[in-house]
Amino acid sequence: MVDNTQATKSISLNQYGIKNAKVHYQLSSDQLHNITLKKEQGVESSLGALAVNTGEFTGRSPQDRFIVKDEITKDRVWWGNINIPFKTDKFDALYNKVVNYLSEKEVFVRDSYACADDNYRLNIRVINEYPWSNMFAYNMFLRPTERQLENFNPEWTVVNAPGFMADAEIDGTRQHNFAILNFTKKIALIGGTGYTGEIKKGIFSALNFILPVFKNTLPMHCSANVGKNGDTSIFFGLSGTGKTTLSTDPDRSLIGDDEHGWTAENTVFNFEGGCYAKVINLSGENEPEIYNAIKKGAILENVIMDNNGNVDFEDTSITQNTRVSYPIYHIENIQKPSIGKNPKNIFFLTADAFGVLPPISKLTPSQAAYHFISGYTAKVAGTEAGVTEPVPSFSACFGAPFMPLHPTKYAEMLSQKMKDAGVNVWLVNTGWTAGPYGVGHRMKLKYTRAMISAAMNGDLGDYSYENYHIHSVFGVAQPRQCPGVPTEVLSPRATWNNDEAYYKMAFKLTNAFRENFKKFESYASEEIRRGGPQRYAF
Repeated sequence: MVDNTQATKSISLNQYGIKNAKVHYQLSSDQLHNITLKKEQGVESSLGALAVNTGEFTGRSPQDRFIVKDEITKDRVWWGNINIPFKTDKFDALYNKVVNYLSEKEVFVRDSYACADDNYRLNIRVINEYPWSNMFAYNMFLRPTERQLENFNPEWTVVNAPGFMADAEIDGTRQHNFAILNFTKKIALIGGTGYTGEIKKGIFSALNFILPVFKNTLPMHCSANVGKNGDTSIFFGLSGTGKTTLSTDPDRSLIGDDEHGWTAENTVFNFEGGCYAKVINLSGENEPEIYNAIKKGAILENVIMDNNGNVDFEDTSITQNTRVSYPIYHIENIQKPSIGKNPKNIFFLTADAFGVLPPISKLTPSQAAYHFISGYTAKVAGTEAGVTEPVPSFSACFGAPFMPLHPTKYAEMLSQKMKDAGVNVWLVNTGWTAGPYGVGHRMKLKYTRAMISAAMNGDLGDYSYENYHIHSVFGVAQPRQCPGVPTEVLSPRATWNNDEAYYKMAFKLTNAFRENFKKFESYASEEIRRGGPQRYAF
């Protein structure tokens, strides 16, 4: 696909309160790339991609994400330290400040949409202070045709002003940056941060409220692909678990790498029109599809380059969260349109640094709901200051920062869809084996790929004692054999060669699961509660 979209008309932003602005409407990716270079807000890498620095913030700021508490949200949103309430009058006052700030400035406007399935389509207008932020919106949202633009009616508006700094004492924010959702006015207001991920995650968070409440559709923070026989697989996983790597498969077509909906009609559709991948330690050998997508039209964020524009993907001196955004058509093997049918397998990916979870195990519906709510992975030594040994990390529904409803709502929807569709759910440990981090080693990627392929192909057998062993601590069913994987690898206990040390570590992790789940117990059904580890440490 060639980007030949040109600005076809000029539009007024008076209706948004933005007066006398110089409006650039619907510029092409190439135009935005060149304007960014001209303004010296970015440079071109040797791969052809635009490289920018997002400034003070190189990642999301969860403590500065708010939802306006009003008639729509007050009794539906799960309020707390993830979904922080914001007053309506404070929002109105802050919004007026932001649009006054953008007035008489040069701004970049893009009409686009989310949700590849037309039955769930959400039209979006994005108003950006910076040209490269608008190019990011081109990459990440779905791109309407010229004909679709003729009668385009935006339902949601993103107002993005990285240069505007809030006054926390007056404006009601925590500090100078903010990302606020207003469901009554259908506005995502973002200021004080140049990190582009706030733009896409704002709309993702909105859809995580809209789809289950009004459309009976489950929103998911996951990747998805389709096999040659039309079977769809879904991959949940937190950062560092291999979600993007394992879903990008030369033998399967990519639906999308991050955000999807699962409909009542049993289809899975991509929310987005692009990919936003981490590039730390990226190489053409290990991840050729992502590496080859970094070309003209892509945006690299916070990477280090030499004087010739060559990127050092191992350099994390700015941040470990180095990123690239690109339109999905930069990947060759993609599903068109980005919709899959017949979901057959769901994979929960976890990088267990304790080294005690099986490399693959089959989950019952109650176990699937429990692990979905838990959203477990682990931090390893060195990832954060003060982390000297493995630390369990939980993020409900594998995406807690983006989930406005209580996690059990999403878990109950997932559990029901699993039963209705007859989907198999697998817990896959892409982390450590033969001991914890520092003692054992990371599971070989070739083994993980072989296990996932075997699960998809039905080569792990039916749910029976002959084919599976029930783990004595976690209660999950681990296969006894898998093509292409040594039998001893399938049993984490066997790889340790020290039963006492293994069980001591396993119980340590189960206690962490239980402690984390306490905040959900009063909301979870008995069936979901039974899905957790049943044995206690002694």
